[in-house]
Amino acid sequence: MQNGRVYAISISPQRGQLKKEIPAVRVITNYGLEHDGHAGYGERQVSCLDEKSVLETNRKYGLNCGPGDFAENLLLEGLDFSRLQVGSRLTIAGSVVLEVTQLGKEDHPSIVSRTFGVSLLPHEGLFCRVVSGGIIRKGDPVEAE
Repeated sequence: MQNGRVYAISISPQRGQLKKEIPAVRVITNYGLEHDGHAGYGERQVSCLDEKSVLETNRKYGLNCGPGDFAENLLLEGLDFSRLQVGSRLTIAGSVVLEVTQLGKEDHPSIVSRTFGVSLLPHEGLFCRVVSGGIIRKGDPVEAE
């Protein structure tokens, strides 16, 4: 079991946009984050990135990217993403449960790569479906197993 926390939560109303940070969100079972354009009834309802990856990318490329700039929903800290795999579960705030359904995704030109010249989700993103919904807030604990 690993323990971390929610560093940031970000959503966008439509696909193809950078996401904006919000302090809290309702997570809807088998759907995703309320008011997020990427929510739906598929296997990639919520996207997650490691906060360390954003910091390292900023250093490497001289960027100043923050929450949502890489189009992720959840920026998490304190977890070793290399130990997570398809089927791993993330429990947030003790009750919201996400199941990892995909590691990375197809890489294609996107608003992120056009804006910053680099993208993280294709190589480092975790994509999850919502097993159990609820409210999550910035700073909430995350347990991964």
